[in-house]
Amino acid sequence: MSAENNAPVIVLVRPQLGENIGKAARAMLNFGLTELRMVAPRDGWPNPSAGPAAAGADEVLDKAQVFSTTAEAVADCAHIYATTVRKRGVTKPVLTPEQAANEIATQEGRSAIMFGAERSGLETEDVALARAILTVPINPEFGSLNLAQAVILAAYEWSKHRNLVMPPQEDLLPPAPQEELDGLIAHLDRMLEPKGYFLPESRAEASRRTMRNVLTKPGWNHLEVRTLRGILSSLEREDR
Repeated sequence: MSAENNAPVIVLVRPQLGENIGKAARAMLNFGLTELRMVAPRDGWPNPSAGPAAAGADEVLDKAQVFSTTAEAVADCAHIYATTVRKRGVTKPVLTPEQAANEIATQEGRSAIMFGAERSGLETEDVALARAILTVPINPEFGSLNLAQAVILAAYEWSKHRNLVMPPQEDLLPPAPQEELDGLIAHLDRMLEPKGYFLPESRAEASRRTMRNVLTKPGWNHLEVRTLRGILSSLEREDR
């Protein structure tokens, strides 16, 4: 089964705040995941707070399914991953999001990634349903991720197996021709000369050389050079 057709189901077990459900949906859609399942959301479903927090990920929320138990939510899944920073006494393989994504992309059968409630995470009974534990190296003094952060870590690693497109980079203009840069340098030189910047005379050549090096290094394009020339022209004019 191809990675495109083997996208994991995201299962939120007893989520509490509608805002967090919406943010999780947003994180999912950012990285190409659309199937959201929930187990006994505390405030019921649908939740009016989820939509605004999803910031446009309505297709995820509209198709979300709600189940009474975790076992029902993952009943059709052959590969289940429980996200937790603690093993809770259950001996299971422990994988990073990257390792889990690599498995999901190549194995047959549906996969599910479970996330626990914001306050307490997954219960031992939930973890017992999983084939493996999914966790990340994290600060032992502060190991608490919010729900959307946890979802986005797993979703991002999965996205590496999808043909998602990088956001287009802004086309960069080429550096300005030397003639324009020389004009800028001469303009600034003309303004600094009467201010005594190049005194003493014995240091004038070195000061001009350093100024040229400073102005040449950024590789400004012609629009940037024109803007700087405009700034200098404004400074030259008398105050109104």
